[in-house]
Amino acid sequence: MDYEKDQPIQPMPNENENRGPLKDLLVFHELARALTSSLDLNAIPYTMLEYMERFIDAELWALLMVDHERQELYYVTAAGDKLSGLRDLRVKIGEGLAGWVAEHGETLIIPEAASDQRLTAVSQSHTFSVHSAIGMPIRGRKGTHGVLEIFNPNLDENSDYTIAFLHILVDYAAIAIENAQEVARAQLLTITDDVTGLFNARHLYEALESELATSKRESSSLSLMFLDLDRFKMINDNYGHLVGSNLLGRVGKRLRELCRINDICFRYGGDEFVVLMPDTSKNEAARLAKDVHASLSNSLFVIKEGLELNIGSSIGVATYPNDGKTSHEILGTADKRMYSVKSSGRGRVMV
Repeated sequence: MDYEKDQPIQPMPNENENRGPLKDLLVFHELARALTSSLDLNAIPYTMLEYMERFIDAELWALLMVDHERQELYYVTAAGDKLSGLRDLRVKIGEGLAGWVAEHGETLIIPEAASDQRLTAVSQSHTFSVHSAIGMPIRGRKGTHGVLEIFNPNLDENSDYTIAFLHILVDYAAIAIENAQEVARAQLLTITDDVTGLFNARHLYEALESELATSKRESSSLSLMFLDLDRFKMINDNYGHLVGSNLLGRVGKRLRELCRINDICFRYGGDEFVVLMPDTSKNEAARLAKDVHASLSNSLFVIKEGLELNIGSSIGVATYPNDGKTSHEILGTADKRMYSVKSSGRGRVMV
């Protein structure tokens, strides 16, 4: 008892001075589990912002993902209601804060009142004044996937600690994104035709059921185009199956180019293709099918040096609800119309 009385009284810990290593360790553990267990690419950005807001006070947090094909970044989420003003904004790789971070793969911290052209570019594209900023790359084994932006952060004596936490956050996010992308690629392989790169027949029935349910719910039309290549067997007989497969692949790519962005293209089997046209009336579907038919017939496919081929098609079109109210009825009607064209001379569209 005497020993205990002789001990100095210890002050209560101040949370502002000591953020609690054990508590933060538990947060890190929770963050790691939340991110690395998620295989949903859409959920990862929101999980990131949820944990980030616990550690740093700022006017705006935003996350951009890299569009490698277009060499641009686009906003996927932002704290509060700020995303509405950023949703359509695209940032070129190399431009502004996010573009610089994506290009160099390095963290960029621009302090208060710093004169920096990258910050000026950011201010011009936002509806609020940007005084300082932090940009961090979400970088994994396969390169930079995105950029975390923090505008006007309120950094204090724990700023080094905070920055270290954010680095941990983006590292875990990169792992989560790559895991989710691998799963998405594996799932895509199960519904993709390896010859044409289009969706396969298995996915056709799933997509048709889904779009049909939407059409019924919204009282909208849904059209379907069933396309068969004319005299494709002659290609195989004259040039061999490798040339035939090559031609199918090129036809599939061309078909995708000729259709609208919301249309869904499938290889049904053999030399048969299906195009699903959501929210499309019979008249509009007829016009689209005739355009596809004419453009495909006029396309010249360079198979190899000295060998150029073109091929015609026969097309049947069906529309919900006039031509059927179920997936099998709609697909069956379009199929029958296509075969009717085949048996009466080929090379036209029947609606």
